[in-house]
Amino acid sequence: MFNIGGSELFFILFMALLFFGSKKIPEIARGLGKGLREMKDAARGVENEITREMNDIKKDVDVKKLIDKE
Repeated sequence: MFNIGGSELFFILFMALLFFGSKKIPEIARGLGKGLREMKDAARGVENEITREMNDIKKDVDVKKLIDKE
């Protein structure tokens, strides 16, 4: 996804450790994890809503076809 190699990841983690300190890193990681989880849940909810609406539209179209045939 981000195409980051091992050395780049190590450098980023090292800089984060220097910038935030060792005590803040777990707190920041928890916050990032929670934020990512909420984003995934929201995206999943939107996807489910779109799927439901598409299914409702398909049902409506099928009913209209049946009515037109008669």
